[in-house]
Amino acid sequence: MDKIGRNDNCWCGSGIKYKKCHLAFDEKLERAAAEGAVVPTRDMIKTKEQIEGIRKAAVVNSGLLDYIGQNIREGMSTEEIDRMAYEYTTAHGAIPADLGYEGYPKSICTSVNDVVCHGIPSEDCILKSGDIVNVDATTCLNGYYADASRMYLIGEVSPEAKQLVEVTRECMYRGIEAIKPWGRLNDIGKAIQEHAESFGYSVVREFTGHGVGNDLHEDPIVCHFDTNDRMILVPGMVLTVEPMINAGGQDIYIDDEDGWTVRTDDGSLSAQWEHTVLITETGTEILS
Repeated sequence: MDKIGRNDNCWCGSGIKYKKCHLAFDEKLERAAAEGAVVPTRDMIKTKEQIEGIRKAAVVNSGLLDYIGQNIREGMSTEEIDRMAYEYTTAHGAIPADLGYEGYPKSICTSVNDVVCHGIPSEDCILKSGDIVNVDATTCLNGYYADASRMYLIGEVSPEAKQLVEVTRECMYRGIEAIKPWGRLNDIGKAIQEHAESFGYSVVREFTGHGVGNDLHEDPIVCHFDTNDRMILVPGMVLTVEPMINAGGQDIYIDDEDGWTVRTDDGSLSAQWEHTVLITETGTEILS
């Protein structure tokens, strides 16, 4: 980290002198690094202004998922859900961040049953009773991003599917509860993996959570399984916790036809929940 004079303005843009703002914080990071921890870079730590911008984007993103929950139904195409998402988001002055991202053609991802993630909405995909559906939405408002996903149960869903959806939700919250300011990034994945595997489920390894806020995807990578990652988590970091849990094996494949849709290799059901989380001085705040 670049050295700053004690009486210089703090690097975070607060306008406060460094000695009264982030000096003690940086000294704590230096001690952690000396003890062998991997410490976050300054661009992973959000300013108060940035956090407020992310929080406002999260209001729109959460409102969108509420709106979808009120309207999703049997007989609806996933294309209809995508249109709802675009209309809701733009009506609230925001942009669907997924639209056009690396060529992605839609405003949201709709992943049904054995689709792990990145399912592309389509007029041909009609929701039927018994389906479980993940809707993943990222909203950009005034240059700030918020990201979340939820599971929706369509009609009469089997007990096995309901359990997978509920355990996956529990996995997400176990991961969030494991986040402690000045704790380890790896605590998130360890908590998720232990809970998922206690039910005989598997954790997808290829897709992870991530930093978010100033861009759609930022560092750090947030794995949902035990990696022994030595990075520490500090107040001001904003990241997603978004485990993808399979009822069967962990192996997956990407559909050759569209290059996006990810499915379980064995055809088993998959579920995902996601929140955007701010690390605070005392714990966490779920933003979206």
